[in-house]
Amino acid sequence: MTKSDQFRSAIELIDAANAKDPETITVDGVTLPKETTHAVLLTEWVERLSPDASDELLLAARAMHIERWKIERAAYSADRSGYLRWRTDLKKLHSEAAGQLMARAGYESTAIERVQKLISKSNAQHDAEVQTLEDGLCLIFLQTQLRALAARVDEAKMIAILRKSWAKMSPAAHDLALELPLDDNSRALVGRALSSD
Repeated sequence: MTKSDQFRSAIELIDAANAKDPETITVDGVTLPKETTHAVLLTEWVERLSPDASDELLLAARAMHIERWKIERAAYSADRSGYLRWRTDLKKLHSEAAGQLMARAGYESTAIERVQKLISKSNAQHDAEVQTLEDGLCLIFLQTQLRALAARVDEAKMIAILRKSWAKMSPAAHDLALELPLDDNSRALVGRALSSD
């Protein structure tokens, strides 16, 4: 099996797993399982941010939230410690699922371990590929989740969330974020988050 065959096989396996997500989301008029949509969007953002992206980075993008629905937030306490435990357990789930599917596609341990490190965002401060994933995730948040979240959360908290997201992003991602076709309210919130002291 060639490297390209392995890559295609791994992508197909990841996509098949994400297609089982019972929750759907509609983006640009297309309704698909939520994790399918997010995986495709993250892959697209990664390719845009890093046109020469490695296979490992593209696989990590596709598997970043693989089978996320299997661990529900409601199963953990509502406080910050519960949130952090949930996130830790999710990273373990995503890393293990990606590793198993990559192994089925014929990948060896070195490539699998690299994808798992990317998914877990290890060494985020010093790894350009982790930054690319973070940029893509923040752009997806703005693109697909900001409007609905803003309808549920008060403005001060929403501005704080946007500031935290903005701080995680690279200058290139900032430029792309400002080009997103946001609704008027979302655009105004972003403007206030960026201009407030």
